[in-house]
Amino acid sequence: MDRRQFLAGGAALVAGAGLATTGLARPALAQGGPTEVSFFYPVAVGGPITKVIDGYAAAFSKENPDVKVTPVYAGTYQDTLVKVLTAHKSGTPPTLSVLLSTDTFTLIDEEAIVPVDGFVKSAEDKAWLKDFFPAFLLNGQIGGQTWGIPFQRSTIVLYWNKDLFREAGLDPETAPATWAEHTAFAEKLTKRDGAGNTTQWGTQIPSSGFPYWMLQALAIEAGDVLASQDGDRTYFDKPGVVEGLQYWVDLAQKRKVLAPGVVEWATTPKDFFERKTAMMWTTTGNLTNVRNNAKFEFGVAMLPAQKRRGSPTGGGNFTISKKATPAQQEAAFRFAKWMTQPERAAQWSIDTGYVGVSHAAYDTRLMKDYLAGFPPAAVARDQLAYAVAELSTHENQRVTKALNDSIQAALLGSKTPEKALKDAQADAERILKSYR
Repeated sequence: MDRRQFLAGGAALVAGAGLATTGLARPALAQGGPTEVSFFYPVAVGGPITKVIDGYAAAFSKENPDVKVTPVYAGTYQDTLVKVLTAHKSGTPPTLSVLLSTDTFTLIDEEAIVPVDGFVKSAEDKAWLKDFFPAFLLNGQIGGQTWGIPFQRSTIVLYWNKDLFREAGLDPETAPATWAEHTAFAEKLTKRDGAGNTTQWGTQIPSSGFPYWMLQALAIEAGDVLASQDGDRTYFDKPGVVEGLQYWVDLAQKRKVLAPGVVEWATTPKDFFERKTAMMWTTTGNLTNVRNNAKFEFGVAMLPAQKRRGSPTGGGNFTISKKATPAQQEAAFRFAKWMTQPERAAQWSIDTGYVGVSHAAYDTRLMKDYLAGFPPAAVARDQLAYAVAELSTHENQRVTKALNDSIQAALLGSKTPEKALKDAQADAERILKSYR
């Protein structure tokens, strides 16, 4: 699907905005004008995605003349969080935001958001909430309440170049299913010139941007998780976490099948397109990007297993401001619910590569036809059966920075994986102790 098709998909979605609106009645225009809903969305200004989001907002407001949704493009997820919290403290926060699901504890601690349970009243509302994939609700359900509505969600998947598999004598239709196979495949896929310089890496696991996310996948596969579900305790020095980081380090330093040092998140797909790496681990949110830009046959698979399969979930949820008026909160909930109706969730998944957030999205004819023509799009959904909540704690930004710094220290060779993770655990313990 090329860029024009992406825009066409968004336009088609907007044009058909009346689809799948069961239970979303169209109220009369409120006296004194429509309720204003400011909507912070994490993307830089410009580009196809902003046109699609603008289209959604306009279509919803046309269907619901008592509400006016105004998108504001606030930069990266981190930029958006900072802007939301700054606006919250100044008393003028956005009514609705898409923020990382992992920032839920921070938003609750700052008293910046409200649970959505109070807006879920009808039997249809309850069925809608219950239909989200359970793995996508893990980061947003805290203390018996639901604080976030899943929207653009993901898992980590493995992509491979089928042409390079053929060249290496590997079955192009079979991805590595275990760590041992992943290593063996990567060794066969790594190429060096006569001077010993690597011209093609066997595999690539990015270590900038979200290294904690990649380590979490490895830790899950080795049998451990990074934190407790209640967000006040981390397990960074557990044996499975150390094993996961040691495996990652060994791919580069011992096996020499992965580039040493820090591998950039943003350039990993580009390296894949340019055949600088034969396999890569990255978000399913890159699926449409890969489909548009890979000039070769590629495959998508669940991540390889060690003791088990597994991936953390990722991505953003809708959250509703605590300081918004009751009318604004209710309008924001209606918009978030409208955006996650099955047909719309299916189209969003097709346009972006994110996972359709509900079972009902995969029951639509639109999604069934898409999967019939492009089966790799089902991999991330199927992997949800093995997924766990993404690392999320109180003061999540500080805790993940401590872990990210330690991961990079190990990958750069300045600390052993065991020492790096002990240091990260000590830092996290200092931060989180008061929350217990």
